[in-house]
Amino acid sequence: MTSTSPHVRFSVLDRSRIRQGQDPGQALRDTVDFAREAEALGFHRFWVSEHHGVPGVAGSAPTVLAAAVAAATSRIRVGTGGVMLPNHRPIVVAEQFGVLESLFPGRIDMGLGRSVGFTDGVRRALGRDKDAMEDFGAMLAELLGYFTGGGTVRAWPATGLRVPAFVLATGAGADVAAERGLPLVIGAVRGEERMLEAIGRYRAGFRPSAWAAQPYVVVSTAVAVAETTEQARELLVPEAWAAAWSRTHGTFPPLIPAGEIASLVMTPRERTYFEEALRGHLHGTESEVAKALTGLVERSGADEVLVTTSTYDRAAMADSYRRLAGLAGLG
Repeated sequence: MTSTSPHVRFSVLDRSRIRQGQDPGQALRDTVDFAREAEALGFHRFWVSEHHGVPGVAGSAPTVLAAAVAAATSRIRVGTGGVMLPNHRPIVVAEQFGVLESLFPGRIDMGLGRSVGFTDGVRRALGRDKDAMEDFGAMLAELLGYFTGGGTVRAWPATGLRVPAFVLATGAGADVAAERGLPLVIGAVRGEERMLEAIGRYRAGFRPSAWAAQPYVVVSTAVAVAETTEQARELLVPEAWAAAWSRTHGTFPPLIPAGEIASLVMTPRERTYFEEALRGHLHGTESEVAKALTGLVERSGADEVLVTTSTYDRAAMADSYRRLAGLAGLG
């Protein structure tokens, strides 16, 4: 991997997943501990996410958690993957990142998404509806404006600061990132072919801006590395089952051990979603993953890979990230 793609950065997104029998506070402390490990291994960034009303995810306030991560580390860049902008007022988001950048200058990233709450109940609690994401472009422009200070209202201490902004996308968001001249973070949620099409549109439509002079593509994917291919695949099983459960029951549950999932009797619908959730991720031994990563980077032209792997077994997860750091030549 290092010989074929020496320019590619590797970063981490952790969603503060709650494990069966664990309280949310432990999941958040695990995230902070994991950030220290990622920094020691040489990963470029460590990002946290935003989820509301999800029993299996403790990360509901990403800027608060990012502050804890930044305080516990010293070199790694820290940010959000992402703050879901339609859930918030842009001035509040600007102020929060202004505070983060003022406390930890030169280390903060502002990853921004266009999703809204996962269910109707959560959207009502947030005071939003599904159509809120259609205003993402305008909200993004307003948010960035608070940093440049062009309006009559100032978002102190954000005004005058330049926090790197990224747009998280699965499709249409790529066009917004191109129009605004911002780096793009994208995953193959709807299949690799559609991801590559979106990346192509992004590069073709990119307009240089004060935030980025040229396109910058971050490909997001789960990567599991273990001693054997089967052990690596097993790492992906708890998250895949949680995804299948969410699509059949309407909520993400805490992670359970892969062994328990192997003994479950799934309905045909659950089985379909479970197998679907396992597809498209990179897993295997070091040599297998190095080959797969090289292929992904060559096909996408990615400047960076954002690794999103989570699983029930934290020790096995830590080992996977150590192996990945080794094959990527980090540190």
